[in-house]
Amino acid sequence: MLEINSPAPEFTLLDQDEKTHTLSEYRGQYVLIYFYPKDDTPGCTQQACILRDIYDEFEKIQVKVIGISADSPKSHKKFAEKYQLPFTLLSDTDRTTLTAFGALKEKSMFGKSFLGIIRSSFLINPEGVIIKVYPKVDPATHADIILADLDSLMHA
Repeated sequence: MLEINSPAPEFTLLDQDEKTHTLSEYRGQYVLIYFYPKDDTPGCTQQACILRDIYDEFEKIQVKVIGISADSPKSHKKFAEKYQLPFTLLSDTDRTTLTAFGALKEKSMFGKSFLGIIRSSFLINPEGVIIKVYPKVDPATHADIILADLDSLMHA
């Protein structure tokens, strides 16, 4: 997992509308990148909907919210439309960005090992540097914690 004060890895990924996004296009603003395992699953839906419900708070302080998983743009589109998600969802089907951020780790279930996505987030400053790492996210409290951290950063 990447550390605080590390430059955030550059990426080029497609969103739910198959539009290309790069991290560098968001220079000059704060960016919250959150990695999640799978569209339309209980924890991921809870996390996305809580972020949706307080999205206006992120917009007020000009923080760009981006969700990334290994799902396809088509899956993201369906997920975003079903839950009226106002933020960008990026598709990392080859898992390059997940790997670069350290969000892909070996997990085990029912005695089987597999590579899985760790629900984690990174707050990136306007210069493209990671200023906060959230290595294991609780979908229910994550958004409030980020807003509190942003509030203290912006009023320091």
